[in-house]
Formats: sequence, structure tokens, C-alpha cells
Amino acid sequence: MFDIEARGIARKAKPGNFFILRTHEQGERVPLTIADFDRERGTITTVFQKVGKTTHHLGTLNEGDFITDVIGPLGNHSHIKKFGNVVCVGGGVGIAPVFPIARALKEAGNKVISIIGARTKSILFWEEKMRNVSDDLIITTDDGSYGTKAVVTIPLDEILSKEKVNLVVAIGPAIMMKFVCKTTEKHRVETIVSLNSIMIDATGMCGGCRVQVGGETKYTCVDGPEFNGHEVDFDLLMKRLQGYIPEENIAMNHIREDMARRS
Repeated sequence: MFDIEARGIARKAKPGNFFILRTHEQGERVPLTIADFDRERGTITTVFQKVGKTTHHLGTLNEGDFITDVIGPLGNHSHIKKFGNVVCVGGGVGIAPVFPIARALKEAGNKVISIIGARTKSILFWEEKMRNVSDDLIITTDDGSYGTKAVVTIPLDEILSKEKVNLVVAIGPAIMMKFVCKTTEKHRVETIVSLNSIMIDATGMCGGCRVQVGGETKYTCVDGPEFNGHEVDFDLLMKRLQGYIPEENIAMNHIREDMARRS
């Protein structure tokens, strides 16, 4: 978790926005969610998982260090109003972007039930932050090390079966969002998802983040990142997310070789 001093972004940030960063002049452009913001301090908060070259490099930075480029807020912010009963689902790192949305929905007068899940207890985070903005909080882990041993769709299906829900917001891995939408579709509950497609320029020009929504091509960076989950082609999204794995593996091998030389 990083707090980044970026006063201009903090002043304008809203739930659902993201930003783009580069860790150095030759670095790739990487989108990260604005998980929180403090307008008085002039900071934005982000939570990331070290997966590829850039996030590993980002993880080497310490308090007081500089990030070369931080640009935002980008994307369309969440549509916040009083819907009634809302369920917010966060899976893995998706807990971070769902937090400001849940908070805003609660402030708008909604009843907010939150479900957060992770593979195991050690990578679950922001439990208290989510509890503070929720009328009820349900925790699941895949291995049963904390909360209920289940995937997030199990308690979601139980909730939808016993009470009226006006909206579901789901953010997490694409496969999780896909099955959340399958669950809500059978209960005919409107569902909003925030897509994590590969992104480069974040202005709608490169086309790298294109997705199929309702049979039409949409660009996550300028048309999203939030969409009607029942209209998203998740299979195509997941296929496109795999598109640069060979190049990502080459980049990670370079990092490992560099670390080996230094040791």
C-alpha cells in the first residue's frame, strides 16, 4: 500500500477513478486504482500486488522516494446515488477499489452489505476499513483460514435468495467477476463491474484496453472502467489478459538475472 503525494489528482479524484504511472523514463505505463484519497493531505492511496516487472520495481521504493510519472484521475467515476440495498463484492486486490465505492454508497444512504474474499488469510486486507463503511461484512477465504471457507459467490447467492437487492458492485479477478455476474443474472439484479484490461496510453487512442460489452467494442480507459457486468464478454477479456505473458516472462527473467548478479 502506497500513499502518493499527488495534490492535483487528490483534489479531483472520485470513487471508481484510476491513475497511470511509470517508475522510470523507459518504464511501461501501468494503471492502478485510486483506492482512497485525502484532499487535505494531497495524497492518493493505491494497493498493488507484485506480479510483473513494473510492480516488482514499484515494490522496491521506500518512503520519500519518487515515482517518475503519476497521471490522473482517469476513467469515469462510479455512479453514486441511493439505490436501496447494495452488495459490494471485493476479491483479492479488488478489495482496494471497492472500498471507496462502498463508502460513497453508504454516505448516499444505501444499506451496504460487503463481501470480501482472498485465497488465504495472509493476503486479506482492509477488513476494518470495509467494516466501517458496511452495514454487514462477510469474509471468505478459499482455504478456510479465515472467515467462511467459500468463494464470494456462495454468500452472494444466499443473500440474493433471501432479500431484495437493488445493485451489486463487483471488483476482482476477471474470473471472479464473471461468476458473480452469472450469480446475479439468475436473480435479475443489476451488476456493475470494474474491468482490469491491459492498458497503455489510457486516452482511448491505442486500443489496447478494448473489450466487448453488449456486442460492441468499448475502451476500458475512456468508456469505463465500470460496465454492466451482464453485458461483458469475460471470456474474451480473459483471453486478452493472457496476450503478453511471453514478454512478461522475459522481463521477469531479466529482473531475476539482475538480482542474481547483484547478490
